[in-house]
Amino acid sequence: MPAPLIAHSRPTLDAQDARVVAKVVRSGWLAQGARVEEFERRMAAFVGVRGGVAVNSGTAALKLALLALGVKRGDEVILPSYVCAAPWLAVHQIGAVPKLVDIEPGSYTIDPIRAKKALTKRTRAIIVPHLFGLPADLTRLQALHVPLIEDCAQTLGATEQGRPVGSVGVAAVCSFYATKLLCTGEGGMLLSRKAVVLERGRVLREYDEEPLLVPGAFNRKMTDLQAALGLSQVRRLRQFIRRRRAIAEMYRKALASAGVGLPVIPKGRTHCFYRYVIRLQDGRHSGLEKVMARLDRRGVQCHRPVFRPLHRYLNLKGFPESEEAHRTALSLPIYPSMTDRMVRRVVTVLREELA
Repeated sequence: MPAPLIAHSRPTLDAQDARVVAKVVRSGWLAQGARVEEFERRMAAFVGVRGGVAVNSGTAALKLALLALGVKRGDEVILPSYVCAAPWLAVHQIGAVPKLVDIEPGSYTIDPIRAKKALTKRTRAIIVPHLFGLPADLTRLQALHVPLIEDCAQTLGATEQGRPVGSVGVAAVCSFYATKLLCTGEGGMLLSRKAVVLERGRVLREYDEEPLLVPGAFNRKMTDLQAALGLSQVRRLRQFIRRRRAIAEMYRKALASAGVGLPVIPKGRTHCFYRYVIRLQDGRHSGLEKVMARLDRRGVQCHRPVFRPLHRYLNLKGFPESEEAHRTALSLPIYPSMTDRMVRRVVTVLREELA
């Protein structure tokens, strides 16, 4: 009998999560309400900023952040190519111009040197995805004196030079999709230390019972059902991160001699391991797609950590680090509910298939 599939990612839910959601159902108040407000306060306190504006997706939070910062049609926004489609879509949908740059070697995060070269008089913001649980180099990005929007969809609880991710830029966004660090099923949040950004975000999040018609306002609200689950999850977020780090350490020790590239953590940054991403080495393996297929047949589900870099969608050239990551990066299963036995099985199967 084949062993059960080890999924690449999955939510970590328990009976308490079910109870708090059921309590909201029994209350009869399902839409945006007191639990959304409490969730906003809890997330702001966790990150260390003034406040938050909860919305219905991480992509909505990105779009809201751009609008709240006053980014307009024709303005330029810098972002890395090696990221999911959401940042590009958010920029494009408000009529601004996405300017793609490459990533740092090894860290998968936006390269500050390339970001600096992409600056023009029309640059209004830089979207900074903290990928896979590792912060970008916020210190060098801050030195460019352009408003930073930290994309914390994959990284909460990590630090850069002692500063929590999400607390450095003028705005930050989170995603609470089902398999993120904490989940509400779907959902997102705009976070900021600036009162004016938060107020603009709230004005644009909804339009009912407002004294004026606000162009750009849209129904982006989160429900109390989602927020109740988020509150239950955020209380355990540091516990989740500790477990992720423990699994990552098991992988590091077991794979140190496996002939693969292991995650790099630059000095001054900490990692919360939303993903555990290894690099397949040239000349030793038969290609990423074939390796993933062989692992899947043996019940270990591994993925590309980014499905396709943005420059590939747009048929652009000149992104060598993003190309290399797309060709060699493999994301292993990692989530708080993984047992040590599951981790050992992933390691055994991986080593055998790469031998």
